[in-house]
Amino acid sequence: MAIDTPAAELLVAGKTPVSDGVVTLTLTRPDGGRLPDWAPGAHLDLVLPNGLTRQYSLCGDRWDARSYRIGVLREPAGRGGSAFVHDELEIGDVVGLGGPRNNFRLVPAERYLFVAGGIGITPLLPMIAQAEMLGTAWRLLYGGRTRSSMAFLDELGAYGDKVTLRPQDEHGLLDLDAWLPASPGGTRVYCCGPGALLDAVERRCAGWPPGRLRTERFVAPAQDGTTAGTSFEVELRRSGRTLTVTRDQSLLRALGDAGVPVLSSCRQGLCGTCETTVLDGVPDHRDSLLDETERAAGDCMFVCVSRSSGPRLVLDL
Repeated sequence: MAIDTPAAELLVAGKTPVSDGVVTLTLTRPDGGRLPDWAPGAHLDLVLPNGLTRQYSLCGDRWDARSYRIGVLREPAGRGGSAFVHDELEIGDVVGLGGPRNNFRLVPAERYLFVAGGIGITPLLPMIAQAEMLGTAWRLLYGGRTRSSMAFLDELGAYGDKVTLRPQDEHGLLDLDAWLPASPGGTRVYCCGPGALLDAVERRCAGWPPGRLRTERFVAPAQDGTTAGTSFEVELRRSGRTLTVTRDQSLLRALGDAGVPVLSSCRQGLCGTCETTVLDGVPDHRDSLLDETERAAGDCMFVCVSRSSGPRLVLDL
């Protein structure tokens, strides 16, 4: 998967195992200079020396202006990115950077409940640090296959009983009914982890007001077979052009075929790179980023996966 924009270069300044199957990378500018600022929930595109691009959540100290930290899980069934990081990437190598960008922002709340599964702990670490710094009440429910596979336990140990660890081989699946009340009250829940965990949390919180649950997925959810596209027209307001998107084309591909550049990376509706402003029409949102309120607003869409609910869209392109 190639990223459609030139990336800045970063130096791999550190590589550290933090659990069975997880390493962290410390990334700096080759000249030691300042890196772009970021906020909890942000991720970056890592362009590897073998040409692959992967998205990773920033999980270090947001106040450290000269280094980034990411955590990388070895995925035996993956497409080669994590294997390259674990087996071939070395300290001193140079990688490309896209971003950072943030579609999983921490918003103010009376209290937070963080729910992590496996490597899903990575975007939550800076959120926990932020809540702690602000003096906001929070708890973390963290599950994994085994205790030895769960990363960052030493760091989390500093937070005492605010952190509940539930390795599956010791406790079974996470008891979501005990942790997620029928009504959220003043709590906001942030959840990241495997698709099965996110699906279960979303079902448990289905009756909650919009915005009380925020999730981030690493893999797009399976489609249910009802998402076959129909053709539609797209007016590009700034360029004064109108395109037809056929039923077997993505909007992103139609734009690219017409010579209209739109930055993209994941092409699964996960990373947010291809966000585009909608001026008129009703998008058919198929991403894993927007919440229900944002979908209802209809003023933006991710053109890599989303389409039109009607015969015509007008985009700010």
